[in-house]
Amino acid sequence: MLTSITESIFCCLWGKTSSVVLPVQSSDGKPSDGFQFVEVKPGRVLRVRHILPERPAPTETQPEPGPNIHCKRKITVYRNGQLVIENLGDVLHSEILQCQNGDVEPCSTVEVELSDYTTAPSSPDPKTNPPLPVSDQQKPAPPPRRRRRRPKRRVLIDTERSISSCKGTHSDVALFFIHGVGGSLDIWGSQLDFFSRLGYEVIAPDLAGHGASTAPQIAAAYTFYALAEDLRAIFKRYARKRNILIGHSYGVSFCTFLAHEYPEQVHKVVMINGGGPTALEPSLCSIFQLPSCVLHCLSPCLAWSFLKAGFARQGAKEKQLLKEGNAFNVSPFVLRAMMSGQYWPEGDEVYHAELTVPILLVHGMYDKFVPIDEDQRMAEILLFAFLFSVPKICIFINSTAIFL
Repeated sequence: MLTSITESIFCCLWGKTSSVVLPVQSSDGKPSDGFQFVEVKPGRVLRVRHILPERPAPTETQPEPGPNIHCKRKITVYRNGQLVIENLGDVLHSEILQCQNGDVEPCSTVEVELSDYTTAPSSPDPKTNPPLPVSDQQKPAPPPRRRRRRPKRRVLIDTERSISSCKGTHSDVALFFIHGVGGSLDIWGSQLDFFSRLGYEVIAPDLAGHGASTAPQIAAAYTFYALAEDLRAIFKRYARKRNILIGHSYGVSFCTFLAHEYPEQVHKVVMINGGGPTALEPSLCSIFQLPSCVLHCLSPCLAWSFLKAGFARQGAKEKQLLKEGNAFNVSPFVLRAMMSGQYWPEGDEVYHAELTVPILLVHGMYDKFVPIDEDQRMAEILLFAFLFSVPKICIFINSTAIFL
């Protein structure tokens, strides 16, 4: 699946499709590991893999100027929970909306109205009752006056963005890879080597308690806000002028946070199986609410169930990935604290609708954790969204390369 995604990312990064993309071999045949340890807070150290390829100054190409897009939309939230989104700005050009099958998205200003799920839908063809006979003394009652709805919240976005291609030869481009719960930067190993050989500067951190990063024995160290501040420090340390964020699962929420906080520096975002645009809230009935000692006893069962649900096939390669020391190997305490700390009420549909950055949504056809309906819902809410469904996550590399 990761190979098909790579082609999509290249198409979005370069602004045009590419038939074949091959990595450029370095002089030594393999880029340096580039592992670093960064102290984001006193006593809180994260392992980061930072690969900065050598770029000869005379042969460095300048980025091609992209089209300026006028991003203007009005977001209205009513008291009954109804959300109305109106796109009022310029529409995307055809070269930006080029699809994989060669079709072009229609350029038009649309209004998306999302009704509240709690209210029952009205009948499509309501039957009107026959009028009652009117006597001489009885006059028909005047029609009731319709009360004007008062919005609970209204957000107006009015800005311009320049969307350009991001090639590996551009020194102002950096790729950030953020993993999800239970993973580590090692799951991005193939992608980091691939894009670094193409000339991209790549950065991938280990979240706190994952991989080789420090694991505080305090549950408050694994809340969404604590982890988001860690990634803010990593982003401010390594960020360039144009940055592309690539997140998987829980890492998608942190990409959304950084894109919302730094709209001028985040150029594009790739969301891989991140779910719908809903606020994060931990489940009280989850198995991860059990004590850490119980989770430790259930760890073999959890690993087996994750192997069955997280991979389309359960071969020797997938089993070896689970046995590696840094991939999908966290303590029961960290796992419980991570699942319990997923509280982010601000990350609702309005928060996602405020994003003006182009976003590639990647969905695995055989993903048993995130249904396709959630990614489709995300595509409806976002301003510039491209939904790409792949049969295997290995296609991710080619999809991402096309998107870049």
